[in-house]
Amino acid sequence: MITITFILADGEKQTVKAVPNHSLMEIALQNDIKGIDGACGGCMACATCHCYIAPQWQDITQTDDNEKTDEEADMLDVVFDERASSRLSCQIKVTEDMDGLIVALPGAKCGY
Repeated sequence: MITITFILADGEKQTVKAVPNHSLMEIALQNDIKGIDGACGGCMACATCHCYIAPQWQDITQTDDNEKTDEEADMLDVVFDERASSRLSCQIKVTEDMDGLIVALPGAKCGY
C-alpha cells in the first residue's frame, strides 16, 4: 500500500492508504478529503481537484505519463492562488514510487 498525506486548508494532516493506478483525485474522494471535489469526474473540465505538490515530490509526479500537459496548465490558469507546484489531482496517476507523497490543498499554509 502507498501512503499519501494531504494537508488540509485548516492545517490538519490526513494520511491515507492507496493502491496504485488510481488518480490522486479518486483517492482523495474515496477518503473524504475535504477540499477535493472532482466535480467533473476527472475529465479536466474543472479545477475542483486543484492541489499543491510538495517540492520533493514534484519530479516524481511528473513521470510515468503524469506530465503537466498544456491543457492542464490552461485549466490551472483559472484557479485561485496558482503556484509552480499546482496540479490537478485528476491528472496524477498514483504509482508505487509515490509512497509518502505529500499534497497540500488550497488554503493550506504550506509554503510551496
